[in-house]
Amino acid sequence: MANSPQAKKRARQSEDRRQLNAGQRSEMRTYLKNTQKALTAKNPELALEEFKRATAAVDRLAHKGKIHKNKAARHKSRLIKKIKALSVQAS
Repeated sequence: MANSPQAKKRARQSEDRRQLNAGQRSEMRTYLKNTQKALTAKNPELALEEFKRATAAVDRLAHKGKIHKNKAARHKSRLIKKIKALSVQAS
């Protein structure tokens, strides 16, 4: 356990940041799941709307370094690919 005052402060800060990061990652996952649900429901308009929210969340975390930029790109790429396929299928 931390003994010095500055070590105690760092421990507090680390825990606060860990909880904040966990919440932000959870929010991102929720947006991704909402997009996936819209795709499963075969609703391209709703999927595109949810994709915009998910993209904003993913980009925000990637910019802050909370997730890797390639992970962000992978999520966006896979989702837009499915949305385009659904749009073509619906047409």
